Amino acid sequence: MIDRDLIKRAIAEDLEGGEDLTSVSTISSDSVSTADFTARKNGVLAGVEMVRATLEEVGLSDISILKKDGDVIQAGDVLLTVKGNTRAILLAERTALNFVGHLSGIATLTSQWVSAIAGTQCKVRDTRKTTPGYRQLEKYAVRMGGGTNHRMSLSDAALIKDNHIAAAGGVSQAFSKVRTAFPVAPIEIEVDNFDQLREVLPLNPDLILLDNMTPAQCREAVAIVNSATKLEASGGIGLESAKAYAETGVDYIAIGALTHSAPVLDIGVDLRAE
Repeated sequence: MIDRDLIKRAIAEDLEGGEDLTSVSTISSDSVSTADFTARKNGVLAGVEMVRATLEEVGLSDISILKKDGDVIQAGDVLLTVKGNTRAILLAERTALNFVGHLSGIATLTSQWVSAIAGTQCKVRDTRKTTPGYRQLEKYAVRMGGGTNHRMSLSDAALIKDNHIAAAGGVSQAFSKVRTAFPVAPIEIEVDNFDQLREVLPLNPDLILLDNMTPAQCREAVAIVNSATKLEASGGIGLESAKAYAETGVDYIAIGALTHSAPVLDIGVDLRAE
């Protein structure tokens, strides 16, 4: 996946209308180098096409991609090689690394959650807790790590949460208002107790979000719903408790940390000695 507009803005931000003072001072304008993008840590790769596009944006074209998005990578693996103007390589370096490190970090963390619930029917799902302007890329990285995307935007589906319920005057009222306004839109509704669950179940929502429930409560909710609709557990779930939630029978666990708390995967650029 590529966002060329974001790349243009990132490079422009790095230059701020000027030029790279260090490279212009130390490197001749006709210098040519070969550089390797190399993994420093193990992980899952995402964003290599953003690296390629960033290099192309500064005029580089001799690019060889050696690993693809979704690949499990090891420290020392060369992910991509580029040959061309040395100043251009160094201009693109930090922007390219910012993209691929961030996105690979998300893919790597997602893969850890997916591994944690292996052997269950549950799926790991992201949220809208994304970096402004990066949603498409970050949700793409979740998919590269084996996760599943929740809605991409507010217009994809309705998600009735506690504030909507409070504003509408209750669970049933909120649901009815959404169904009347948007008869065919998917509707997910958040509940935080069994009374709300029983109230909303006859309305036939597409999905019910179990907010901040324990694994034991989620298991009871699964029994109450009895496959009438899909269930998603959210809130208070850690990597160490993921399997316990998944084994309750819920269809999804929603994890905001996939996009808002993933550590950057350490990837570097090295110029080859000529």
